[in-house]
Amino acid sequence: MGLAARKCVPCTRGAPPMEREQAVKLLEETPGWELSTDARKISRKFTFRDFAAAMSFVGRVGELAEQEGHHPDIAFGWGYSTVTFWTHKIGGLHENDFIMAAKVTDAFERK
Repeated sequence: MGLAARKCVPCTRGAPPMEREQAVKLLEETPGWELSTDARKISRKFTFRDFAAAMSFVGRVGELAEQEGHHPDIAFGWGYSTVTFWTHKIGGLHENDFIMAAKVTDAFERK
């Protein structure tokens, strides 16, 4: 089953963040996403034809985040949106971050 078809599951406070090696492996399933230098976050910049398209995308990402109970940091402006995931509760990456990255990529590709 691909990441986009999976559901986020709550993680517990104090769970260890994902190791860099595991994050690099999961990045192979989330093309276009980048790992931060400290391996604690993943992010991707999406580009659009105008402000309205970027804002519409941000709304779709927000709906996905609410459905899954896993929320990104989102920056957007005229023709772009940058989405960043990490699991705040554990201060690093969890499998949920990659599940959401795959779902967000799917939403972008379906424009």
